[in-house]
Amino acid sequence: MQPIRKSTKLTNVCYDIRGPVLARAKQMEEEGHRIVKLNIGNPAPFGFEAPEEIVQDMIQNIGAASGYCDSKGLFAARKAIMHYTQQKGIKGVQLEDIYLGNGVSELIVMAMQALLNEGDEVLIPAPDYPLWTAAVCLSGGTPRHYICDEQADWMPDLDDIRSKVGPATRAIVLINPNNPTGALYSDDVLREILEIARTHDLIVYSDEIYDKVLYDGRTHTAVASLAEDVLCVTFGGLSKNYRACGFRSGWMIVSGEKKHANDYIEGLTILASMRLCANVPGQYAIQTALGGYQSIDDLVAPGGRLGRQRDLAWELLSEIPGVTCVKPKAAIYLFPRLDPRMYPIADDEEFILELLETERVLLVQGTGFNWPQPDHFRVVFLPHEDDLREAIGHVARFLDGYRMRHGR
Repeated sequence: MQPIRKSTKLTNVCYDIRGPVLARAKQMEEEGHRIVKLNIGNPAPFGFEAPEEIVQDMIQNIGAASGYCDSKGLFAARKAIMHYTQQKGIKGVQLEDIYLGNGVSELIVMAMQALLNEGDEVLIPAPDYPLWTAAVCLSGGTPRHYICDEQADWMPDLDDIRSKVGPATRAIVLINPNNPTGALYSDDVLREILEIARTHDLIVYSDEIYDKVLYDGRTHTAVASLAEDVLCVTFGGLSKNYRACGFRSGWMIVSGEKKHANDYIEGLTILASMRLCANVPGQYAIQTALGGYQSIDDLVAPGGRLGRQRDLAWELLSEIPGVTCVKPKAAIYLFPRLDPRMYPIADDEEFILELLETERVLLVQGTGFNWPQPDHFRVVFLPHEDDLREAIGHVARFLDGYRMRHGR
């Protein structure tokens, strides 16, 4: 029989957060091994549960959630998001500018499919959340990665962005707060990026799913609040701020100068209608989540659980010889660097696989986030402090052995 092959559209599409190393981890679990998973930002398995009041709202409304809703989403949910844009200083957003989706992931793919033709280019940060690169490739576009500067707290390199804008460039992607680095972009950097977009008539896509997961009293600025003359598409949702990944409830907000984008917006609406609607039970959680008590503030406070775990994970990693790490200002990740002289790594996926098989700890290699060198990895700091100590202790032991065998 002739082999059935996957579509060529998937040739450059990958998502290493759930890639081959995870497949090996699952196999090891089936063999009876206990794997410590620091590979994915999924709060629930680590005891971070969705606030009870939004769970109860879903339960109370489940009887009304059996049918399809409007393709853009429930009125009350979109109204709550509209009010949230006002709090964030994003001007002029109306109900029709808001699309609800099955998580931000679905909406990212939808936004790219509505925009891109073969050969169109999108500027994406390196490192990135890899779904962005995958979505551009799947939609027929070409990702162009601009470097974020580790020496400048992982801020986007503005000169590198400018050098990569070309005739085929359609848009620029921001991930702020950033996954995987934990960076939080300054207003000055955001204004510079908006000026680049303004000069070259680019759309700004801003992934702001972690906009409340902020440490040390910091605040987040929505890039769309800084410009009314640039088309901005902003993404948010319940997954991280409200520890509700499984609810699959996200949103996309179109703002700024929209007159020249009517055809693109029509494309978004067509795609929203094709999938009929986002899951309705999860939408019933949005109004209460945005308007209720913001328990995330307690978790990220200096004495809060996430704040403590960030500090501990950063300190433990920084104590390992040859490991340096920018302390994250936001989100739930660290992106440490391995000194190439002490850890000469040719293939970081193989390196992470060896770590898994030796120490039973699952991480993600830096190249899985489209970082160009095999000298970084991402750590999720969601486990309890004792579990973090144990897991990072295993990482330290593995690195000590690797350094002895390969370093110079």
